[in-house]
Amino acid sequence: MFIFTLMIVLFLIGYTVIALEHPLKINKTATALLLGVVLWVCAVCGGQGILVDTSALRDFQMSNPGSTFTDWLVHSQLIHALGDIAEILFFLMGAMTIVELIDTEGGFRIITDRISTTSKVKLLWVTSILAFFMSAVLDNLTTSIVMVALLRKLIGDRHDRWFFASMVIVAANAGGAWSPIGDVTTIMLWIAGDVSAGNIIVMTFLPSLVCLLVPLIILSFILKGEVGRPEQEQHHIDAAYANQKPWASYLFLIVGVGALVFVPVFKTITHLPPYVGMLGGLSILWMLSEIIHRNDEGAEKSQYSIFAVISRIDLPSILFFLGILLAVNALATIGHLHLLSTKLDTIPLQEPGKYYVINLIIGVLSSIVDNVPLVAGAMGMYNFPIDHYFWEFLAYCAGTGGSILIIGSAAGVAVMGLEKIDFIWYLKHISWIALVGYFCGAGFFIGQKAVLNHFNHEAEQSAAVVMTEDGVTDYLHSHTFCVTNADITQDLADSVVINFIRYEENDVTMYGMNAENHLTNFDRDSVLMFSRNKTLIKSDIEVEIEDTVAYVFYADQQMAVTKSGKVFLITQSGLTELRKIK
Repeated sequence: MFIFTLMIVLFLIGYTVIALEHPLKINKTATALLLGVVLWVCAVCGGQGILVDTSALRDFQMSNPGSTFTDWLVHSQLIHALGDIAEILFFLMGAMTIVELIDTEGGFRIITDRISTTSKVKLLWVTSILAFFMSAVLDNLTTSIVMVALLRKLIGDRHDRWFFASMVIVAANAGGAWSPIGDVTTIMLWIAGDVSAGNIIVMTFLPSLVCLLVPLIILSFILKGEVGRPEQEQHHIDAAYANQKPWASYLFLIVGVGALVFVPVFKTITHLPPYVGMLGGLSILWMLSEIIHRNDEGAEKSQYSIFAVISRIDLPSILFFLGILLAVNALATIGHLHLLSTKLDTIPLQEPGKYYVINLIIGVLSSIVDNVPLVAGAMGMYNFPIDHYFWEFLAYCAGTGGSILIIGSAAGVAVMGLEKIDFIWYLKHISWIALVGYFCGAGFFIGQKAVLNHFNHEAEQSAAVVMTEDGVTDYLHSHTFCVTNADITQDLADSVVINFIRYEENDVTMYGMNAENHLTNFDRDSVLMFSRNKTLIKSDIEVEIEDTVAYVFYADQQMAVTKSGKVFLITQSGLTELRKIK
């Protein structure tokens, strides 16, 4: 119990040091890496006695006779956690390298050089809207860096530039929240399969836009007059643009942004993880750079070399995510997050208000500490189906809440360092505006969800599943479902066809499943093995309906049934979808 408590204390201490990175002058990446290592060491030292739930350990030992707790922790939990983390890290590395390639070739200058207005209000709206949409296809950290470089070319007065740079933070965070590739936290939810690309855009775009528009409207009444252009030295020429071929800038902007935007499409078509698509886009852009600059020599060739480009990506941020996610996975493995989930669920509110409040709290906390561990913690605490409103609202809150304080997001920290914005100045002039925008966007999301639920309720009869206890059970009994696992290398498909059955005799009601197993060679269109299994249990069906999802306890199975007709078996390893075939 001592080590279990010690892990919590160490985690809180680590968070505090990360939040106080600038006053303490200790880089948050070093703290995060140390925190991740120390918590896994504590997990090993604590042994199985500190586990909240030992079922996963028992399953591993049954499958691997003679294995120990350390074997399970290292070869099952740690390896699995590292695999999940690697997906995010490779995705970020690929995205950052693509962005650096575009910037090196002068692609972003095509956009920035076309802004000519000097009106403070007009320029504020132009730069903020530009950052909002740039962050949706890039990431908020890169967007903030590009936009600060732009602002330095457009605004001479440092104090005026602080207002614009601060709104870039708000806009970049808001823009990243509604895009599956725009913010690390949304990327995490998307890669984990908690949200789909199309749905997260539809459900969070307008709330994120409101989160930006409200601060813009407020600042439009505060800022007056014209901005003064900075004095340009005649001998100063942007090194990354001086010798650039104009057609190459357009080419890299189109191909690079196209590669980023194509990643969600790639995942939908191939069902491969997003990082594979991102690395594919990087390879195409890399080859394009090699072909265009194959005849360059000397300093010009080294300037456009991919090795020089990679050296400019933000590696400390990638290592920071590694450390934080390792730490959170250590807590999830031991069971701390499960206990926290139980505590949060005691909030005396009904659905959906309780989960709205939980997400609002997470969003506000993300302005104090980094939002990556907060989202990772929430992902470990809850097991809602894909596109549940909890995940949608979490993407909004975690993405936009970091703007409340300047240290609450990667974009804020970057702008703070580049422009030397004072923490107290931001707290006094921007924090309250960002907080108002945050709650206005959250209110819009809740209202939008209520309106959609109202119209969905009116169209209940046309829905795939009528969300009542009788409607859910009737849906299960009147359809046939299946699960298929294909092995392309062996030309084999292992399928299970499932029917849910209800049997009555002599006032006794029994429920169960009829399962038919097929092992098929789909190349020769032949069945290699067939078996049938039927189970019946004397029991009642329990149905708990939450918004558009019904949780069903059917005989000895726990399931989730969505209003759209999707059925998922809930197991210790996660969710398994049952595909309706008739």
